[in-house]
Amino acid sequence: MPIDLIKAHAYGNDFLFAPIDQTVEAERATLAQRVCDRHTGVGADGLVLYALHEAGATMSLFNADGGVAEVSGNAVRCLAAIVTRARPSVTEVVIETDAGEIPLTLVESAGDRLTFEAMMGQPTGLRQRALEAAGETVEVAELSVGNPQCIVLQGPVDEARLHRLGPVLATHPVFPSGSNVELVEVESSSRIRILIWERGVGPTAASGTGACASAVAAAAFGGASRDVDVVSPGGTQHVTWTEAGMRLTGWAEVVLTGRWHG
Repeated sequence: MPIDLIKAHAYGNDFLFAPIDQTVEAERATLAQRVCDRHTGVGADGLVLYALHEAGATMSLFNADGGVAEVSGNAVRCLAAIVTRARPSVTEVVIETDAGEIPLTLVESAGDRLTFEAMMGQPTGLRQRALEAAGETVEVAELSVGNPQCIVLQGPVDEARLHRLGPVLATHPVFPSGSNVELVEVESSSRIRILIWERGVGPTAASGTGACASAVAAAAFGGASRDVDVVSPGGTQHVTWTEAGMRLTGWAEVVLTGRWHG
């Protein structure tokens, strides 16, 4: 049966969105692998299966390898953009994820590019530890921001190191469900730069939850403030960490609608 697809991205972190009622549960992981393939499918970092409701939408996220992910800050914003395109008068959206509800507020509309502030909740399990990876001892900060994150604050932030450490840390035995990995450089108290290795995907141009986790780790252990710009290859998001939780601000845009006949 053909499936309706929407493609959207936030800072180059791209996702495909399909109505969950058009899919078969037992085939969803395979569907994600097929549609996300950049040569034989449509191409994306993940597949989101969603259902609209009065306050917003529910979503389930599959990474490009077919693995289930709890939440994505960028996918949440993309889905909020889909909701507000369908309901132009709406400025407050709630997206229900496997990691809980995320409320979003539309703060700017510039053509197809919609900027949202998302309340991402409080980080949990924040701690530092040393891990053996790729033949070296790496000091990392680990935490959850709805999904597992491993932050490397020390050492160079470059593509070669990302490709050396990323796949090893993402599948390290201390993370039974795998982990997202970020290399982080604190450039100033209000600005950090990151590179991302996404669990089940590999390098990505941006990550909303990765930006949140990197900002928290940089504030806790790297001398950054709790209000920072987070610069990744795809662009700059903003994270504020307060007693109320993490606020993630950035844009998303819908780029394609179509049908999958595969």
